[in-house]
Formats: sequence, C-alpha cells, structure tokens
Amino acid sequence: MLKGKKIILGITGSIAAYKSAELTREFVKQEADVKVIMTQNALKFITPLTMQTLSGNPVYSDTFSLTGQWKIGHISLAEDADIILIVPATANIIGKIASGIADDLLSTTVMATKLPVLVCPAMNTNMYTNEIVRANMMKLSSLGYFFMEAEYGELACGAEGAGRLPSVDDIVEEVTSILAKKDLAGERILITAGPTREPFDPIRFISNYSSGKMGYAFAIMAKRRGADVTLISGPTELPVPSGVKFIRASSAVKMRDEAMKHVEESTVIIKVAAVADYRPSVLSDSKIKKQDGIFSISLERNPDIISEIGQIKGDRILVGFAMETENLLKNAYDKLISKNMDLIVANDLSRPGSGFQYDTNSVRLIDRSGDVRKLPLMNKQRVADRILDRIKKLREEKKGSI
Repeated sequence: MLKGKKIILGITGSIAAYKSAELTREFVKQEADVKVIMTQNALKFITPLTMQTLSGNPVYSDTFSLTGQWKIGHISLAEDADIILIVPATANIIGKIASGIADDLLSTTVMATKLPVLVCPAMNTNMYTNEIVRANMMKLSSLGYFFMEAEYGELACGAEGAGRLPSVDDIVEEVTSILAKKDLAGERILITAGPTREPFDPIRFISNYSSGKMGYAFAIMAKRRGADVTLISGPTELPVPSGVKFIRASSAVKMRDEAMKHVEESTVIIKVAAVADYRPSVLSDSKIKKQDGIFSISLERNPDIISEIGQIKGDRILVGFAMETENLLKNAYDKLISKNMDLIVANDLSRPGSGFQYDTNSVRLIDRSGDVRKLPLMNKQRVADRILDRIKKLREEKKGSI
C-alpha cells in the first residue's frame, strides 16, 4: 500500500527513538522511500549510521546543509515527499511547532510544508497529561495536524501511565490511512466479523473455524478510504483495527441485538460474520459432567440477522457472504434473493487458500441481476478493497436512481 510513497521521518530526543529504526525497516519493506531528519537531541539516542543503513538514504540534521548541489535542506525535503512523520515526538517539538518556532531542521521543514503531518508523542506520563502539552496538541489538531494518542503502560522512567509510543503496526496503518484515497468519505459502514459461540454450559460452546480475518480486512480498508466504520465482532485473536468503533458480541443473539442498534445510522452493511445457525436450547448453570452412554444436546434456531436486516434495509446496500462446499453459485444466488441482499460474496471452501483461517481468499461476486465476477486468489485486504469498489459503484447507481 505504501509502494513508491515518499516519507520524511522526523526523530526527536526520546528514549523511544529506537523504535524509529523498526518503523523505518517496515516502511522500506513496503517499498516506501524514507528520508530521516534527526534533531540534535535525537542523535544522543540513536545514530545516523543506523538510520542511514536502514533507510538507504542520507540522514539530515543540519538546518543549513544542502541536499544536492544547491538545494537548501528544509525547502527541498518539504517539497519532495508525501507525508511527514514525527516519531517519537517530544513535548518540546510539539510546543515549538504549535508556537511557530523553527530553530532546527525538523521544525523548519514542518513550517515549510503543506504536506500532511503525523505526530506520534512519546514522553513521561506527567508531561503527556500536562495541560500545556495537551493544549498544544489540541491547537495543532485544529490546524489539521494528525495525532496518534500515546499508549498506556510502563514507561522507561519507571512510571506507569499514558505516554508510550504507539506500536509500529499502528503507526504504519495510520500513515497508510492518511495517504489512501478517501472515496468512501460520508459512508457509514456496519461490518460483522468472526464466529459466534453458543454455550451449553459455563465452560463449553458450539462454534466454527472463522478467524475474523475477512471482516477485519473490510474494517481496515473501509476506514482507510474514509468511511465511518462500526465493527461488531465475535471472539477472535486479531488486534482491534485502529480508528473504528468496535463492539464485542460473543453469541448470535448478542450480535443480532448489536447489529440492529446500528442499522438505522448505516449506509452500507457488510455481514461477514460466520453466525451459528443453531444454539443449545438449554444452558446449564453448572458444568455438565461426563456420563456413560450417548450425550445429546437439543438445538434451536438462532435469529437470521441478515434476513431481518434485508426486510428493513431501505436504500442501504446490504452485502452478505455464502460459504459453500458444493453448488456454490446457485446456493449463493438463492441466498442473495431470499434475504434481499444487493451483493453476495461466494466463497468456495474447497479451494486451496480460501475461506477460514487463511490470509488469502478467492471469491465470486454476484449481484441481483445474476452477474458473476470472479476475483483471483489474493490477500484478504486486497479482496476487501475490490469488493468495496463494487459497493461504491452500487451506491452511486442507487443514488442516481433516486
């Protein structure tokens, strides 16, 4: 997603400066071009040689150095990039930028740019919560600067509290999101993901193999493209995507209740969750003990969430998934029509690399006209992005017919 992007990475004097090396490595892995600016205090925490080796570019720290035969550093750096990051950002650099002070190469470069600027603070928790520092951050946010909130945890100074640098993965995702096209801005997308668990006693349940990866991929890509995303998720091992409204729902009934709360506000609903069709009709208050003979559980139907939404969806776009092992296209199309969807994603579980647990997927998109479009095997985020393209077109067609 960052291939060919030109990134200026500003490093300031924080113990978290060592994480900028890992961040640079990740950007380079994604084929971004990284140029590093270090403040004089940053040089005390990490060496320019380290950053030059990892980035493959010269490291800049002198305000009056020339980037070529004649170009002044802070001018040419600010002109030839897609985004400026300050990672880690100290209270000092935040205060200087908020006050319009440009007394080193990094602050001067920021003053000379109209690029998006992402600031990732890392500092002692008392500094981070200081009213002056918070006011400076709020001022810069109001002027269009992007901020990531520091994480809570144990700090290098021995204190515990807010002030830790966000994770490298979260920073990379935020940069990707800032630079992505915002063609879904204004859309409010409701996504369900993961499995449900239907308990029959306090420690055991009926479930399925869903990992939630496909639904989470939708949440990540829709957020990147500017949508307001609500993700309702069953139990998974996945980290919560940043920047989305996240709701946990362990059972089908809980997922149904949470989904129905958000239908009215949504413009697009994507039902990816592998919701159990049945649940035990009786939930034991205590663990069911092992016994001789056959043990049986009586099951009853769970609510059909997508069918219920289909009855009230109005002009919203409703997208569902069909997991099949045979008669894929017919079964998927029948489900599309019977549940009043606009688009269904047919997933053949018998195909290698597709379906549950995998990071890849190969699907077919079927609309109400019966048109079938096959997507090749690819990363689930790319699959989600292609499906969002189709959803965007359906939204435009629906708006045009009103």
